[in-house]
Amino acid sequence: MPSSKSYLDHITEQLSDSDGISYRAMMGEYILYCHGKVIGGIYDDRLLVKPVRAAKQLMPDAPSELPYEGAKEMLLVEEVDDKEFLKKLFTAISDELPAPKKK
Repeated sequence: MPSSKSYLDHITEQLSDSDGISYRAMMGEYILYCHGKVIGGIYDDRLLVKPVRAAKQLMPDAPSELPYEGAKEMLLVEEVDDKEFLKKLFTAISDELPAPKKK
C-alpha cells in the first residue's frame, strides 16, 4: 500500500524547523534527505530511519521493521509528533552519515 500524501505532509510539517530536509517520491513511497544524505523514508505511512549508531542511541527501544520486502531493516520512529525530537534525530543521523558521492 503506498504512503498517503497527507502522512508525508504531516511529517514534513513536523520537520519544518529543520534545515536541509527534502524528499523524493519513489514507487508510491517517499525517500527523506537531510543535507543531501538519505536519512530514511516514509513506507506504508510509517517513518523509518537508517539504523545508525546515533538513531539507536536516541531510540534504544525502537522496533526494527522492513520498509519493503527484500530491503534492509530500518528503525521505526514512533515520536512523529515531537518536532524537537525529530529535528535532533535527523541532525544526529545526518552528522553520522558520510557525504553523498558525486555523480
